[in-house]
Amino acid sequence: MEKVLITGNAGFIGHHLAILLSSLGYKVVGLDEINDYYDINLKNDRLVLQGIDVSNISYGKLLEGEIDFIQLKLEDDVALFNLFENQKFDYVINLAAQAGVRYSITNPHAYINSNIIGFLNILEACRSYPVKHLIYASSSSVYGLNDKLPFRTSDCTDHPMALYGATKKSNEVMAHSYSHLYDIPSTGLRFFTVYGPMGRPDMALFLFAEAIRKNESINVFGHGKMIRDFTYVADIVTSISKLLVKPPKRDSMITGDKFTGNTSSAPYSIYNIGNNSPVGLMEYIEALEQALGNVATKNYMDIQPGDVIATYANVDDLYDYIDFKPQTNVQEGINKFIDWYKVYYKIE
Repeated sequence: MEKVLITGNAGFIGHHLAILLSSLGYKVVGLDEINDYYDINLKNDRLVLQGIDVSNISYGKLLEGEIDFIQLKLEDDVALFNLFENQKFDYVINLAAQAGVRYSITNPHAYINSNIIGFLNILEACRSYPVKHLIYASSSSVYGLNDKLPFRTSDCTDHPMALYGATKKSNEVMAHSYSHLYDIPSTGLRFFTVYGPMGRPDMALFLFAEAIRKNESINVFGHGKMIRDFTYVADIVTSISKLLVKPPKRDSMITGDKFTGNTSSAPYSIYNIGNNSPVGLMEYIEALEQALGNVATKNYMDIQPGDVIATYANVDDLYDYIDFKPQTNVQEGINKFIDWYKVYYKIE
């Protein structure tokens, strides 16, 4: 049984991925700091669904079960290295990070600690205790001021709009250097607006659903003109499971004049994971209104600092590589979210 470490398994994507990989026969070890960026109860409920006894969680203590779990900060390099030494992971999927674009404007140090120092510790651990493949979360935020749609992994990503995007871009170039120097096969994934059951309560879908249910008004930023490549979480984790066993390989035939944002002579790759079907924010809200059977009162507002007006992922290279691309349409995905939402919050 191959062993995979998933950092951030109390998080939204990490939760779904842990359950999927465990069902596929991997031995999953989850790691999460369980910080209070948003509702800890939701994080604990995700862990419970993974079969983890949250009442017995103690920092630095490995809880064994069908899915093992350890509460740990990535910045804690000594404890992280001990974990790698003891567990001998075959694969590492690093999803743990300080999330949120706007939060990075007011709390920049949290992003440096988790997303930079923490990721450096992951790279160092993979160097000291080699793995078959390191997959890590990047973000569509790396495209920053780039407004040429759809976004391609070969596009320039040198102009982030907020520190969050800058830390994700940093992760990509840090990973490349370690792939080149130490032959660590690494793949970065640029996620595009992920949504679905057990989703983050700070994201628009959750906030909109809460307001509509309570007959409260919703804030529609960008005056409703924003466009997003909304991607259903099941499509995301299926893509990761298929990528896991296909690590990039060193290719000496790729020389410097052929390098792009996602190609290198190092065992290194970058992929967009988006729905490849951008949807206007108003269409997204209408799908939510239909699922809830209620019409929202809307406050049209200016776009927020750090946000972009449109995202749209080209996923051709991902599809070519794993013969799969996200395929859940927005109405189907929102209906599944609302089905979960009503059960979770006991709404008739």
